[in-house]
Amino acid sequence: MNSFSTRRFRRLVLTLICLNLSGGSLWLGEGRSEAQPRPVTPAHELSPEERSTIAVFERSARSVVFITNTGIRRDMFSLNLFEVPQGSGSGFVWDKAGHVVTNFHVVYGADQINVIMADRTDHKAKVVGVDPDHDLAVLQIKAPPDVLAPIPIGSSNELRVGQKVLAIGNPFGLDHTLTTGVVSALGRTIKSMTERTIDGVIQTDAAINPGNSGGPLLDGAGRLIGINTQIISPSGAYAGIGFAVPVDTINRIVPELIQHGKLIKPGLGLTLIPDAMARQWGIKGLVVGRVLRGGAAERAGLKGARESYGGRIELGDIIVGIDGRAVSELDEFLSVLDRHKVGDRISVEYLRDGKRYQVTVTLQAVE
Repeated sequence: MNSFSTRRFRRLVLTLICLNLSGGSLWLGEGRSEAQPRPVTPAHELSPEERSTIAVFERSARSVVFITNTGIRRDMFSLNLFEVPQGSGSGFVWDKAGHVVTNFHVVYGADQINVIMADRTDHKAKVVGVDPDHDLAVLQIKAPPDVLAPIPIGSSNELRVGQKVLAIGNPFGLDHTLTTGVVSALGRTIKSMTERTIDGVIQTDAAINPGNSGGPLLDGAGRLIGINTQIISPSGAYAGIGFAVPVDTINRIVPELIQHGKLIKPGLGLTLIPDAMARQWGIKGLVVGRVLRGGAAERAGLKGARESYGGRIELGDIIVGIDGRAVSELDEFLSVLDRHKVGDRISVEYLRDGKRYQVTVTLQAVE
């Protein structure tokens, strides 16, 4: 580098240092302009649908609760007892007596249950009654009546595919989250924890995630139309298909759980041979194993399996239809009975010695 180039280089370096010390800009020799917040664009007026959704949420959120399920464990070395969180979910206030409805699987196996209200107060809850077959449970808390906001009840029988629905719950423990969607399908069937089929289930695309279980599914007027229960998801997260037990089922079962602690189930007063055994025998139908003495089935003339004089076991009657519907499995049989109550009279079709008969049976209470 010659002496002229060296002088120019030194002069450039000196200029850069001076600009840096003085806060100057290198961009075309211009100074840095002062930055200001951007002006706020005026808010648009909320649409009628938005105002309706907001009103439903604000009105209904008081009815929705957060439920925690805790188990008691003993340390194997110190033998001390300690609490272990087992899960959480949502629920909703049923009445001013402090009854709260949720899913059975939310409280399953709990040693202690806590219900957190919308006002953030925490209450210990006791289990009043459960119906695992329909994934329903009723809890009760002691809370002032002014904080108990029973949720309005609708009818799932009136629902239409495409109808707007709203789900409120506590997904992942996040407080009072609202999602919206539509009724995607009606009359679906899902399996409960007991592997019993739940009929008439509502399918929705309103986002339902872990922690939403037990929360309410509402119609556009804020009425309860179902209880969020399950999702279909390969990954375990929401994938666009959620299911809710319909409110007509809830409204039929919850009063019995409050009054009796369990669902008083209607039945015929008989026992049936397991499906797997009947299939091994090549029988398509429900084989009557035993008819309870003095029960509805005995009064109607149905017969169970019996031992002949030679020690051979003779099969009982084979039920092939009930209430006008063909049945070949126990789950189908019980699903039909679920639509009835104790005292109802239903028709029963059965086979005996290869001949088909029909009889009317008055349903009785069974365990």
